[in-house]
Amino acid sequence: MKIDHVETIHLYFEYPEGKNFSTPAGPVKGRMTTLVQVHADNGMIGVGSAYAHPAMVQAAIEHLTPLLEGRAITDTEYDPLSQFMRGDHQIERLWRGMYVWTRWSGRKGAAMVALGGIDQALWDLRGKAGGKPVWRLLGGETSKCPAYASGMLYGNSPEETAEIAGKMVEKGFRRVKMRIGYSWEYDVAAVRAVRSVIGNNIDLMCDGTWRFDLKSARRMARELVSNRVFWFEEPFEADDLDNYVALRGTVGLPLATGENEFGFEGFRELIRIAAVDIVQPDASRCGGISEVLKTARLARTAGLRFAPHSWCDPVAVISNAHVVASQDNGITVEIDQTGNRFIEELLGSPLAVKEGMLELGSRPGLGIELDPAALKRFRVTSPSDIPEGNHCDIILGPPTVLQPIPPYEGPGESD
Repeated sequence: MKIDHVETIHLYFEYPEGKNFSTPAGPVKGRMTTLVQVHADNGMIGVGSAYAHPAMVQAAIEHLTPLLEGRAITDTEYDPLSQFMRGDHQIERLWRGMYVWTRWSGRKGAAMVALGGIDQALWDLRGKAGGKPVWRLLGGETSKCPAYASGMLYGNSPEETAEIAGKMVEKGFRRVKMRIGYSWEYDVAAVRAVRSVIGNNIDLMCDGTWRFDLKSARRMARELVSNRVFWFEEPFEADDLDNYVALRGTVGLPLATGENEFGFEGFRELIRIAAVDIVQPDASRCGGISEVLKTARLARTAGLRFAPHSWCDPVAVISNAHVVASQDNGITVEIDQTGNRFIEELLGSPLAVKEGMLELGSRPGLGIELDPAALKRFRVTSPSDIPEGNHCDIILGPPTVLQPIPPYEGPGESD
């Protein structure tokens, strides 16, 4: 089986008025994602997810496609680029070739994201060709993956946030994650309200949204510990490694980060300097299933766990979930619960979580089929068709499309 061609599918929707949510940069206008389909010469199609600026992803895919066309997917026949394609299996060799091919234009950011979308599609194809689900190809023994509800974003009152958390538990989730970083007063009230509603048997995680300095993070961490929070995620900017190192191990709860990291090398550095307790690679961002797997294995050797970030679409969720299900240090996978129509409609029906578990099944590959009607609803001809604005993690247009981000409002008293 050989690669015939690679296709990008850009998707977009806008939130109805009054149905959106806010980030520190203001209200979110809509959501976007890019699906990558690798077409094989036997008619099989593998799918992956690439979550970055769509025009940059498109350019990277176009740069990588000539390297891939005509290459074998499942065997190790001689290839003229074999000096770059080292590894134990063909996907790893292809990954290595793409990485070298984009070294001067990639290594992080959109090029790595595009490479990861292709990588997921190749794993999907490998599973389909071999008649096995990806979780089994990765050495797993179970088709079930723990999953948590991600949402509870600030902008609501603490009472409304707690009500949303309660509804997530009613839907079958046994872990929920909320955002903090609005102000000390709001954060404390919201965390306490959520814990009161969900009770003591549901895990609660908090995402700090890069809003803290070291002093305020220490103070907030003590409050989170008193409310039995499971992890404290991204209190600092992704590259503020010194503060992660300074905070870790001093506050009584695990630190989590990694959704904005790229490639095994990036996670190797996080682990090497002991900056984190839980790493959060995302197949749709960090370089694909291959890089999530290598990161998970390295984390295990360091006595760490991993819990992938997954925010954009169900393909990303499922890709990450296959790795979690296959590795004994995998904790859980994230499922966006902010009214994301991709999550709810791209597979024809929402991802179902029962008693906190996402069932991956035993179908070959990733085990999913995209709904053609949904693809038609959301597909845009070109990235230029997506309007300017705040689309959550991806912002299109000049800085004037955003509102000013105020500094974090602390408690107004000494540490």
